[in-house]
Amino acid sequence: MKTMTATKERNRFLQGFDFLSYGLEIFAFIGFELLLGYGIEFNLYGHEFGDFTKIQSVVHWVLTIAVWMFGAWYVTRECAKKSGVDLFKNMKENSLIQGAKEMPLIQWVLLIGGTVLCLISTWIDWNGSKVAKEFASNGVLFPMQYLYYLAEVVMVLLIIVFGQYAFEKWFKNDKIPYGGILVGLTWGLGHWFTKGSLGMGIYSAIGGFVFGGAYLLTNRNIKLTYLFLCIMFIL
Repeated sequence: MKTMTATKERNRFLQGFDFLSYGLEIFAFIGFELLLGYGIEFNLYGHEFGDFTKIQSVVHWVLTIAVWMFGAWYVTRECAKKSGVDLFKNMKENSLIQGAKEMPLIQWVLLIGGTVLCLISTWIDWNGSKVAKEFASNGVLFPMQYLYYLAEVVMVLLIIVFGQYAFEKWFKNDKIPYGGILVGLTWGLGHWFTKGSLGMGIYSAIGGFVFGGAYLLTNRNIKLTYLFLCIMFIL
């Protein structure tokens, strides 16, 4: 009996580690943009992203989105093969509307409240509408930039999902937004490095934690979570 219990515990630990590795793989794919911008493109163009021409910016976003979407597909498929957790199948079987109907009122209140707080925070941070200001500054590049944002939300959501699976395997507690904590540590550190600001890193880490909470509040409905993450992150 003790041997069987020890074996189950070991398997649970290894399964959790596998899910954590999927989340870190997604984060590694996100990091491709650093290699592209600070390595390849800098050597080709002789300047950083802020000084890119419109064509160079579009090329950067297209390449980044392509690699991110390949990474999302590859890691999700790898997870389905090795663990049996098929997120593509999950998305097909769980509709957005049905997921919304199944949420209790208190979860809606918390989810909408968190979303409103994120939007207020963004408004304060940008001193107005983020969308309006980015449209004014980017002009014809605006649609491409927002496609980039949509792809980024996919990657963040996958880190949340895999992180949640990993830590729930280890700690047997499904009430804590572990996936949000993982996003806070990875995505937050990434923003600290790329933006050169600890404050930005902390701000991103807090946002990641809120995103992880949204995943739990939607009862782990990936489509509904993606919708709310887009609203929180993009608007």
